[in-house]
Amino acid sequence: MISLMLAELREKSRWLSQHSSNVTSQFGEDGIIAKALSLLPERTGWCVEFGAWDGKLYSNTYDLVTSKDYRGVFIEADPIRFRDLERTHGTSGRNVLVNAFVGFTKSDSLDVILSRTDIPEAFDLLSIDIDGNDYHVWQAMEHYRPNLVVIEFNPTISNSVLFVQKRHPAVSQGSSPRSLVELAKSKGYELICATANNLLFVASEHYGAFNIPDNSLELMRDDSNVGQIFIGYDGHVFLSQGGVHGQVTVAWHGVKLAERKVQVLPKALQKYPDQYTLIQRVMFYALTGPGRVWRKLSKRRGVA
Repeated sequence: MISLMLAELREKSRWLSQHSSNVTSQFGEDGIIAKALSLLPERTGWCVEFGAWDGKLYSNTYDLVTSKDYRGVFIEADPIRFRDLERTHGTSGRNVLVNAFVGFTKSDSLDVILSRTDIPEAFDLLSIDIDGNDYHVWQAMEHYRPNLVVIEFNPTISNSVLFVQKRHPAVSQGSSPRSLVELAKSKGYELICATANNLLFVASEHYGAFNIPDNSLELMRDDSNVGQIFIGYDGHVFLSQGGVHGQVTVAWHGVKLAERKVQVLPKALQKYPDQYTLIQRVMFYALTGPGRVWRKLSKRRGVA
């Protein structure tokens, strides 16, 4: 009975996902965004996307600009990709194309870049997909307040983990969905949908229009296929992913990580510690270093 009620609540809360469809987006974002925009009381007809690449590949805004009369600010740092972007969106004269790196300082933040354009402060949609510092770029945004935000998260991280990658342009790790939900709340946004790689947020003043009974991350996103690590009482490290035990996949590289390669204890020491023989205790202390041995000896001698 409880599981049935939970399933019904999940279905009602995820109703936006029923509008999932792709024109150029990856995971149904085009259809979801279109439905979400239709619920806003007013629209400016402006959107922003970075890194925009060629303005079409995996784009969450291409359909808005080409089919729904939107104007866009498209930002791409790579000069080669920027030339492709110009070929896609540079002929109409309606869009603003910017060849720049979006950072998180007073000199290169999104606020700074957008201040050089005519886009209104409360524009309709911001799409953030830069494979790493997405969290920090949005965090640094203070002046502009888009009604909808689509932001990429690291899909290999479970809902319970709070992880934010190092704030550095050379780091490309991504951040956990929970960290983005917490950031969104601190900025006055509420979660309305989760796709395979993106979270969609709406400004809190418009959240009521979406009639979502429970927007908790645990209900909105299924993380059952995320790789898991757990430890046996004997110190054995277990890996599991999507019901398959013994390995996980390093997603973007297609490499399998085998359980046997992550063990920190040799087979001879994979026992509950109270069951160690004297020889095994000596082996364990030797393996874990002189610092641990000293702490053990000091504790037995009563040394502070």
